[in-house]
Amino acid sequence: MPFDPTPPERRGETPLADGRALAWSEWGPTDGAPVLFSPGAGTSSSLGFAPHALAPLGVRLIAVDRPGLGRSTPRPDRELLDFAADVDALARARGLDAPAIVGFSQGAPFALACATAGVVAAAAIVAGSDELGAPARRGALAPGLGELVDLAAGDPAAAATTFSAMTPETMRAMILASSHDVDLAVYQAPAFAAAFTRALDEGFAQGPDGYARDTVLAMRPWTFDVAAIRCPVRLWYGLHDTSPVHSPDLGATLARRIPGATRTVLPGAGGALLWTHGAHVLAALVAARAATRGP
Repeated sequence: MPFDPTPPERRGETPLADGRALAWSEWGPTDGAPVLFSPGAGTSSSLGFAPHALAPLGVRLIAVDRPGLGRSTPRPDRELLDFAADVDALARARGLDAPAIVGFSQGAPFALACATAGVVAAAAIVAGSDELGAPARRGALAPGLGELVDLAAGDPAAAATTFSAMTPETMRAMILASSHDVDLAVYQAPAFAAAFTRALDEGFAQGPDGYARDTVLAMRPWTFDVAAIRCPVRLWYGLHDTSPVHSPDLGATLARRIPGATRTVLPGAGGALLWTHGAHVLAALVAARAATRGP
C-alpha cells in the first residue's frame, strides 16, 4: 500500500553549540538532495514518508526531533525562529547543502520559520497548521479552538499547562475522531498504526512539555512574518481534511500572504495526504530546490 511505513535507515544526534543535541532519522541515498522534515504534533522523527520514492527522486530525507520531543534535548523557552537556528546548525554540522524542508500539520510553522530565516532553499507545507492566532483567522475558528488560541496568546504558561494533559493515547484518539474516512483508511491500516503509535510514544518519551511548547508556539501569533519569505513555497491540502487545527480555509489565506506561494488542494485526499501523495510533494519540492540553484 502507498502509505506503508519504513523504519529509519539511519538515526543520530547532532551536538549544538549550547550543549543541547538535535536528534534525527534518515532515509534514502546519502548523496541525495537533502530534504528536512518537520513532523506533526507530538510525533518523533521515526515516521517518514514516501520511502519508495526517495531513491528514484534522488532524495535524502532527514526528519528532525524538535527540542523536547523524541531524543532532542528540551529547551523550554524556545521560540519558532530558534528552531530555524537549530536547523541551520544541523545542516552545517552534517554538510547538508541548500536543504529543502517539508512541514506537516503542526510542523508547518516551524518549517515556515526556517524559510523566513533563509536557512532552506525551498519549502513544502502539507496539511499545515495556519497562523491560528492571527486576528484575521480568529473568526473562522470553532469556539473551543478559539478559546485555546486566545489562552495561548494571553497566558502561554496556563496554555502550556492545559496542553500538558495530552498523552500519546489521547493524541491518537483525537486525530482519529476528527478524521475523514479517507484518512482513517491510512491511520487504521495495521502497519501504519503501529509506526504512528511508536512515533507518538517516542515523541512523548521525555514527557508532554515538548509537545505543549510546540502547541503554544503554533497557536499564538507567530513571531515572524511569512511575507519575508523569499524561497519557493508550495502548500498542499486534501479536500477532505477535517482537522480543526490545520487551516480553516485549506491554506488559502496563508498562501496569499507568502510571496509567490502556490497552493494545491487534492480532491481525493484528506489530512493524511503526506502518506498518500508524498511522492508528488517531494518531486515538486526537489524541482523547486533545483530551480533556486540554477543550471
